Amino acid sequence: MATSDEHGRGRVRSAAVAPANWTERLSEQGFAYVLLVPTLLLVSTMALWPLVSTFEMSLRADALFSAAYVGEFVGFENYVELLTGERNAILGSPFLDFGQPFQSALTVTLIYVAIAVTLETAIGFGQALVLDQSFRGRRWVRVAILIPWAVPIAIQGLIFWLFFQPGIGVGTDVMQSLGVFSANPLINTTDTLIIVIVADVWKTSAFMALLILAGLQSVDRSLYEVARVAGASKVQQFRYITFPLVLPALLVALLFRTIQSMRVYGIIETTGGCSTLPSLTCLVVSTFRSGRYATSAAVAFITAGIVALVALVYIVKFADLEVGT
Repeated sequence: MATSDEHGRGRVRSAAVAPANWTERLSEQGFAYVLLVPTLLLVSTMALWPLVSTFEMSLRADALFSAAYVGEFVGFENYVELLTGERNAILGSPFLDFGQPFQSALTVTLIYVAIAVTLETAIGFGQALVLDQSFRGRRWVRVAILIPWAVPIAIQGLIFWLFFQPGIGVGTDVMQSLGVFSANPLINTTDTLIIVIVADVWKTSAFMALLILAGLQSVDRSLYEVARVAGASKVQQFRYITFPLVLPALLVALLFRTIQSMRVYGIIETTGGCSTLPSLTCLVVSTFRSGRYATSAAVAFITAGIVALVALVYIVKFADLEVGT
């Protein structure tokens, strides 16, 4: 039968091995969630609250002839009228009009994002593959490729505005000789869309190359040695080694660039202008300036919803990638 001294020693030993505080009793995953609490609170304060406020504003009527910013509660009327085209008559450009895809803010934005991001990814991947090689002067080539990315958007827009301005730049004459552009492309919606895409690809391909290059340089070089010994060709090495291992970095680059492209505004405004080439952000700005705050909030919330949907698709893709599917 144990004595009181033995019981006392047992309690001492239990106290000695017990965790010093509650955090040590948490699992590794639980402790990670605890560390994320301050960040989640900050995000909730800085991001979610303005988003909720914008959504609440979008459920009200415009108050053009009132001292208040917005009018009475109308529910989803703003969204319905935007998506059905009933509000196109009072907007600077249609929000959605399938009959005029190059005049519609939503379709122009989606077309721009699809083409620009695809070209930037392809060109950026090619640049990253070149920069990943060892050759004389590689450092200077890297600097040269990054120069367009460092150019401010206002300067970038002015460069392309001058380049395609009739009587000033040579771009219009060259494109007209190819039968592509009209006499004044900066007042033509389709021509301006091409100019904006080219300008964006010129500037942002370096950003994509930088992110993809980071992924390429993390690849174990010994894998290529093994592949060469096994007789694998360059194409096979790219298909079975380079691309699968760089895919996570590529997806991150695509996510960042797609989200940025959805908010395109500066390059449009500094070239042909939002009156020539509409976009979702242009529509947000124009409706806000005209005092239609509820409509502006609705367009902004739809844009945020599309961005969130794109991010969700990428997150699901990342999850599939993690489990090796």
